[in-house]
Amino acid sequence: MFDLYIRKKEDLIEAVRTFGFVPFFKNAIEGFSIEEHCAPEAWFPREGEGVWEWKGPVIRESGCAYGKFFGGKAVFVSREAFFDFADARRDGYDFDARTDDGLTSFRERFLYGLVADNAPILSTRLKDLGGYGKEGKGGFETLVNRLQHLCYLLIGDFVYPTGRDGRPYGWGLAQYTTPEERYGDEFRRAVYRKTPREAYEATLERLARLLPAAPAPRLAALLGQKPAR
Repeated sequence: MFDLYIRKKEDLIEAVRTFGFVPFFKNAIEGFSIEEHCAPEAWFPREGEGVWEWKGPVIRESGCAYGKFFGGKAVFVSREAFFDFADARRDGYDFDARTDDGLTSFRERFLYGLVADNAPILSTRLKDLGGYGKEGKGGFETLVNRLQHLCYLLIGDFVYPTGRDGRPYGWGLAQYTTPEERYGDEFRRAVYRKTPREAYEATLERLARLLPAAPAPRLAALLGQKPAR
């Protein structure tokens, strides 16, 4: 549905910068994912690196936001597109204001506070600090996914464990942070410059330009409920 074919890391970086929104996996809009536009040798390479290993470098080199933003599925969002997107998803609230209006649960406040106070923080360390795990609190994935959906948390990098030889191995560990920590004052100044509805409409318009053949209801469904303000 959009002009994208990924063979190397640079292709993915260019896609994020060009399109603004690049979902990792298949979703409700056919053709709108890396999975559907990735060379087989880059999806699961027999040797060397592929899209799974490129996630961290793409985040770092492009400056994009990465998180589970569309229905619990991961999306790369360019820095430029993310500010309006976060404005719409946050509905005009920073986290403290959302809490003051009774719109956060104790569990959300607890987890968000851990990240905000320790960002950037690896998922393993975050779980240890929060007491999440087999014999501790449950619901970590649900909570962290919801906070990503609302654009209060994102994944700022992936860090690989290293062996005695110093070489990385296994799956990359997500490193969580807040947009305020990642983007600093630029984000704080920009994120509430529009009303949530204006930010929503700007984001919807961007997606419509990117995906002109996609049904409007499906584009709206990706963004979620239109803000009332």
